[in-house]
Amino acid sequence: MPLVYPNMQLSEVVEEHPSLIPVINRFGIRLGLGDKSVKTLCEEHSLDTDFLLTVINTFLNEEYFPEKKLQTFHTSQIIDYLTKTNQYYLRYQLPNIERHLGSFISMSTPGNPTLGLIGRFFSSFKEELIARIEKDDKIWFPYCMSLSKKLGKEPAGTIDGLQITSEQRTEDTIEALLADLKSIMVKHLSGDYDENLCHAVLFSICSLEKDIKQHNRIRYRILTPMVSAMEKLCI
Repeated sequence: MPLVYPNMQLSEVVEEHPSLIPVINRFGIRLGLGDKSVKTLCEEHSLDTDFLLTVINTFLNEEYFPEKKLQTFHTSQIIDYLTKTNQYYLRYQLPNIERHLGSFISMSTPGNPTLGLIGRFFSSFKEELIARIEKDDKIWFPYCMSLSKKLGKEPAGTIDGLQITSEQRTEDTIEALLADLKSIMVKHLSGDYDENLCHAVLFSICSLEKDIKQHNRIRYRILTPMVSAMEKLCI
């Protein structure tokens, strides 16, 4: 997929990729974009154009992940984006899935065992996601910022002596639960059910799954190794 550049009209990009709407919303950019370029909109919103473009291109392109580029940004920029992403999950995506799923279950065949399983899986997923977000807000993100402040205000990638290496990670529990939920619906759904509501649930799950995967790429491949490197310098 072609990359997005500063001189491109953001409205054209969003028209082609509407899944970007919640992403740009996290930066305070709302619809009503006119014919303004990405660079112009960033200037109007006092945003770092390079950071916005890196996030957008990472979100749109599975193969695009400029680790060295991401490491040049401030720790606070990365945490601010991840925090706003977490809030988007809590305020919009979880309630959206829950609303569709509730209607889907209530309007389908009573006593359908598959629907009960789907409901339980979603509850487990929701609990895991909320627990992680609470840990991020209370423990993980404040800890990351405290390390960054000890080392000064420079972008992490420019701190003298800081060696950042990408780390391999084990399977993410939240991603796994979401994948299982989708798999149950695709493979094992049975009985009479409302197909439109089923599709609404499935599409919203797929949307959240994509978003969480991109969130985790930044979380595990940039922030986590960045923090590990800062810890070594703070010892």
